[in-house]
Amino acid sequence: MSGRAGSGKVPKPGAKGGPVPELDLERARSGFARRESAPDGEWSVRPITASRAEKTYICPGCSTAVLPGVAHLVVWSEDHLFGAAAGLAERRHWHTNCWTSRSYRYR
Repeated sequence: MSGRAGSGKVPKPGAKGGPVPELDLERARSGFARRESAPDGEWSVRPITASRAEKTYICPGCSTAVLPGVAHLVVWSEDHLFGAAAGLAERRHWHTNCWTSRSYRYR
């Protein structure tokens, strides 16, 4: 008798008879990480909306600040030498234009 009154069990959110969580439209609009292939590797790219940008970061493309309230991208390597977890740990916040116009030249 899961989820019934008096059973002592609390139904899971969204389960039949359980409370339905409110939809966070801003989070839904912000998008999911997408995968990009480029000459410099495989990348996961997640857009951050202006309303969800809460901290200051330094963009690796232009070495200037990505300020709170500025829409940008969070990018991490999918083919990191030490595995996906290491790539995620080294994720960086990029201005959208800096990411799309980055150079693939190897020095």
